[in-house]
Amino acid sequence: MTYFFTLSRTPTTLMSAAISRLSEGGVNRFTHAPLATDKSRAIVRPSPDLAYSSCPYDVSTGPVMIEVPSIPARYWSLSVFQANTDAAFVRNNVESGGAPIRVTIAQAGQGVSPGRAVARVEGAKGIALIRVLVDDRSRFAGIDAARRLAACRAVAGAVPR
Repeated sequence: MTYFFTLSRTPTTLMSAAISRLSEGGVNRFTHAPLATDKSRAIVRPSPDLAYSSCPYDVSTGPVMIEVPSIPARYWSLSVFQANTDAAFVRNNVESGGAPIRVTIAQAGQGVSPGRAVARVEGAKGIALIRVLVDDRSRFAGIDAARRLAACRAVAGAVPR
């Protein structure tokens, strides 16, 4: 019984700790980490070849919109993780044809604007994560400027708790 309890609760417990740590910069907004070094640990075992931007989200009072501009890198992606660590949405620049990615994160029953991708999540909290391949550090300034244009915000009228 203890084994089952530990196994079933571990993902949620770990994600709760990650959400708490990443929420220090605010909820429903992106924070942009510097390139990883051997001392970096905000994200477990970060890759030194990836630039990370994270948005802890809370859809308890309504949907959250994510917009990621086209980033001038060979590869970039957006992933939306639920509180239990399940991926609710994943899209990369290859799948989007290099176009910006726009998605609304919402729970079942929450209305969303037509014409946008929708990530239906179970539970109110989770993390949206942008990962950008930085295969040439001399290009990081342009990559960093583009990823900082990414937006994560509650839909007008929705205020997270």
